[in-house]
Amino acid sequence: MKYKKYLLTLLPIFLLALVLSGCGSASEKDSKDTLSISSSDVIATMDSSMNTDVIGAQNITNTMEGLYRFDGKELKPAIAKKIVKPTNNGKTYTFDLKHTNWSNGKPVTANDFVYAWRRTVDPKTASQYAYIYSGILNADKINAGKKPVDTLGIKALGPYKLQVTLEDPIPYFNSLMGNSTFYPQYKPAVEKAGKQYGLKSAGMVFNGPYKLVNWTVSNNSWTEVKNNKYWNAKAVKLHKVQYYVVKDANTGLNLYDANRINRLEKISGDTARQVSNYKTFSIDKQAANFYIELNQKKYKFFQNAKIRQAISMSINRDQLTNNVLGKTGSIENTIIPEGMSYNPKTKVDFTKEKALQSTSKYSTYNPTEAKKLWKEGIAETGQKNLNFTLLGDDTDGSKKQNEYLQGEMEKNLPGINITLSNVPFKSRLDKSTSGAFDMVVTGWNADYPDPYTFLGIFTTGNPQNNGKYSNKQYDDLVNKSATTDATNEEARWQDMLQATKILNDEQGAIPLYQSSQANLTRTNVKNYTITPNGSYNLVTTFKK
Repeated sequence: MKYKKYLLTLLPIFLLALVLSGCGSASEKDSKDTLSISSSDVIATMDSSMNTDVIGAQNITNTMEGLYRFDGKELKPAIAKKIVKPTNNGKTYTFDLKHTNWSNGKPVTANDFVYAWRRTVDPKTASQYAYIYSGILNADKINAGKKPVDTLGIKALGPYKLQVTLEDPIPYFNSLMGNSTFYPQYKPAVEKAGKQYGLKSAGMVFNGPYKLVNWTVSNNSWTEVKNNKYWNAKAVKLHKVQYYVVKDANTGLNLYDANRINRLEKISGDTARQVSNYKTFSIDKQAANFYIELNQKKYKFFQNAKIRQAISMSINRDQLTNNVLGKTGSIENTIIPEGMSYNPKTKVDFTKEKALQSTSKYSTYNPTEAKKLWKEGIAETGQKNLNFTLLGDDTDGSKKQNEYLQGEMEKNLPGINITLSNVPFKSRLDKSTSGAFDMVVTGWNADYPDPYTFLGIFTTGNPQNNGKYSNKQYDDLVNKSATTDATNEEARWQDMLQATKILNDEQGAIPLYQSSQANLTRTNVKNYTITPNGSYNLVTTFKK
């Protein structure tokens, strides 16, 4: 999932303080039943078919519920009565559903899942996330306009019985069901709102632990209140969750110190170093990596592996993560984050496998080798124009990061001239998707704890493969790993390792760092822990 950072122009600190003070005093703000959290951006959409970023996913997870929900690192039944084991050689999943309700009192049925899934893969919806349904019977053909939506491998066997049919076994299928893209949708609300669905809370109904109220897409603060119709409402201890967009870390720190917010997230740079001695300081190592994509469709120059390797080797990631990011990122030599996946036999972390160690040289700082490869690549391509624009977000942290990358490339790659373009997240995402960029710094957060969630991005034709990297051998290995029978875990693991080795060797995307989110959390906030899909489970969060 796109790793969303920031969007809105920074509110002056006094203005934001006024906004918060209008909501109550500091003592009221810290009441037991209310959790106040900073957000790095606005919600772009609450439509689970259209959302592509982690902020949207978090708030959809707060207010909606699917078959399963992560509780800490454990996947647990939600609307499904139990974690299902497949039949039909791993290709059929049959779910018995609990009798639950939407916030308007109407029952959540199997048909709500059927409707939502069909809507997401329907090409008329134009969901950027439809590709995640790949492997479910006919999903790819439907999304390509070659089959009708009612042929999707999902059907209601009754009001509370749902069956999903796959084209081939998907080893990570159950983990996938914890992703917000697979949540049910209430058809009357979606159809009444039309293209405006998910852009305001009015008219929406929810089946999760909270309800979003009095919100529109332009708001830089929003409120979620406890949903008493939620099937597990007794477990929900908080009555209200309040979010405030805080773009600048110093602004956020002032609000935290003034006891206006309980949780300050995504602290970076100088501020992270400043507060690292706070007793309430913590770091969540996330299953998220940042990387540079080079537009290989726009420039054949970037199709040359030596050019990509040279750019990668020109960057000192140690200085980037320690001095620029304030130790809120860790050096990563692959696109796969550390601590997410482990060898089914040896339990070795995927990123630590011996098969990958020799390929780390291409993402290790080596200015001498970078110059050599750069000159060779220029000679091979005949490229004369070395003026490029590096696209990124418009936050203070992103600007400093991109200025550093600009300096490293211009210092170590003779003749290159980098212009910076820092734009709001949504603009950056639109430009990336449409191919209107030369170079772009982007990120991806795991949709489920499996290497495929990252490897699949860089297969030929994947809608998230904005750089248009393409390698047939890589495609074959990744596609094979997506359908390997779950009983043959070791063979699948080796295919993913080999695919990662190819991506590393060719620097199809240039890994920069694994995101480690620095936070300040009041000591009375409990069970606010990150899950393997990058969201926080607010069902079990409470305040003492």
